[in-house]
Amino acid sequence: MERKEMVQSGRTALGIEFGSTRIKAVLVGEDHAPIAAGSHEWENRQDGNIWTYTLDDIWTGLQDCYADLAANVKEQYGVTLTTVGSIGFSAMMHGYMAFDRKGELLVPFRTWRNTITEEAAAKLTAEFEYNIPQRWSIAHLYQAILNQEDHVGKLDFLTTLAGYVHWKLSGEKVLGVGDASGMFPIDIHTGDYDAGMLDKFSALIAPCGYTWQIRDVLPKVLSAGDSAGVLTEEGAALLDVSGNLQAGIPLCPPEGDAGTGMVATNSIRVRTGNVSAGTSVFAMIVLEKELRKVHEEIDLVTTPDGNLVAMVHCNNCTSDLNAWVGLFREFAESFGIQADMTKLFSVLYHKALEGDTDCGGLISYNYFSGEPVTGFEKGCPLFVRTAKDRFTLANFMRTHLYSSLAALKAGLDILFREEDVQVDKMLGHGGLYKTKGVGQRITAAAMNTPVSVMETAGEGGAWGIAVLASYMKNREDGETLGQYLDEKVFAGNTGVEIAPDADDVKGFDAFMERYKKGLAAERAAVDALVD
Repeated sequence: MERKEMVQSGRTALGIEFGSTRIKAVLVGEDHAPIAAGSHEWENRQDGNIWTYTLDDIWTGLQDCYADLAANVKEQYGVTLTTVGSIGFSAMMHGYMAFDRKGELLVPFRTWRNTITEEAAAKLTAEFEYNIPQRWSIAHLYQAILNQEDHVGKLDFLTTLAGYVHWKLSGEKVLGVGDASGMFPIDIHTGDYDAGMLDKFSALIAPCGYTWQIRDVLPKVLSAGDSAGVLTEEGAALLDVSGNLQAGIPLCPPEGDAGTGMVATNSIRVRTGNVSAGTSVFAMIVLEKELRKVHEEIDLVTTPDGNLVAMVHCNNCTSDLNAWVGLFREFAESFGIQADMTKLFSVLYHKALEGDTDCGGLISYNYFSGEPVTGFEKGCPLFVRTAKDRFTLANFMRTHLYSSLAALKAGLDILFREEDVQVDKMLGHGGLYKTKGVGQRITAAAMNTPVSVMETAGEGGAWGIAVLASYMKNREDGETLGQYLDEKVFAGNTGVEIAPDADDVKGFDAFMERYKKGLAAERAAVDALVD
């Protein structure tokens, strides 16, 4: 009855996040606990050589996700959802959504998964003396300029997926600082785009004679807690096709999945970090100071409230692992056994823990797409063994769990061993951690650092952006995001911690030696088999 009253009176916050394979909505109450949820499954597609989602994918997916949430509210509480206290939208970071003055998309949405901007990323990194990864929006823009693509001359607005959805629902061309930091470098002292680098970019493209200026086409940067407009009449109709949702609901700044992951794990303070492991995987550590060197494997982004974060982002994580589990389901069904996927994942994951700590010599590469951290523009999933390796189910599953984190470990080793970055705690969230204890133990071994998982981590970024929406609406004067999370959201909950096992750490290191040597085989497979 208390939750029903919260829903009816709008004492709630709604978060919606566009993940790689699922759009998820979470409605939270005044205590920030989820009280309803909805989802929509989707997949990116290739348009020519571009990984993309169409605008129809985005809107039909969002509408179906919201309808699923509203149905869940109706089923649980017997009321029609007509309003919420605040709303936040988040999505996969980076990528390229370019629009003309009429608001028309100029080219298909180029997602973070594309590794087609190597030349631009390298030139901007050298020009800025600051790492610009291939998936960043500015790298996509500059590559389009280098390619002399006709659409660039018509550019009026450039944003991310979260920024696009927010714009269409509110009319506001804004972005949270965390998501903005994956478009263009942020000056952490001003909380805005780095002015010096904006000037350098303007000078770099001046000979092209474009009528637009880089400062004018990027979204306005906002910090956590800032007001980011309200849901318009048109936006309400676009979000809720039933027409029940009212306009005027305040919106928080749209954020990227990195920032919402930090919020969902309460890891926005200095010397904290988190690992988000799903279709892609990234680890973030909030830094005490700037890095000594520029590392192409390390992104520098920010928390939703503007602190500097070192991020290792890998394009591939559980897609290959999930494909193998799907194969085992097909095998079971061939015997007339209807396999419950949750149980199947649990059985196979726990079987992996019975394997040799070095995987018995087996190696796999989970590269559904390119992997810049290890130098691959394209990928080809590959499983490799020699005749003398210990080929068992346990070793096979352990290999694929290790492979899910191998590229990430290669990047994190730079932070820990070369930059001497210190971290007090790491928190895990995402699909890899749904089976309790297994992915967490493997992550602890990969990082040689204790890893905690909270119950709320399963809610992921949709819950994280709902919390940010609540913070924007309900924070007290002067209350920081860190204080709000510590005192009102998590209230002492630090999760369940698993410390690294010494044998696991040694085994993962041995696996990595073979993994690095075997990259030549992955290279040969890509060259021979991938068009």
